Amino acid sequence: MKVLALGLVMSALFVGSAFAEGDAAAGANVFKKCASCHAVGEGAKNKVGPELNLLIGRVAGTAPEFKYSKAMTDAGAGGLVWSSETLHEFLTKPKDFVKGTKMSFPGLKEQADIDNLVAYLTTFSAPADGAAPAEPAAAPAAQ
Repeated sequence: MKVLALGLVMSALFVGSAFAEGDAAAGANVFKKCASCHAVGEGAKNKVGPELNLLIGRVAGTAPEFKYSKAMTDAGAGGLVWSSETLHEFLTKPKDFVKGTKMSFPGLKEQADIDNLVAYLTTFSAPADGAAPAEPAAAPAAQ
């Protein structure tokens, strides 16, 4: 498990600049694909999937009051922490990144969609310096 954690840290260091900065407003639109299972923003609650407030920097499988798959809790115990880099990898093919995850979503095909979604989710996470989160982009309209 220590090797997995070290590998994740090293890949984050080397891959960190490989992703474009996304557009949070466009990410709000991409999030509509996620909204049937996840919520984000003020008053967000767990649904089929966990709520995604304060996701960046969260250890995988640790959102309060959500029952994760063993695979996801094991990934968190092994050192998986959600960051821009790990989310980019996960959102491409969730079942390949965390084998055994309950998440049925097949992944996003377009790199721009992933960049934008990560930018959007980042607006609901506190910055590393402990300051207040950035002003979130508008939540997607209910369908």
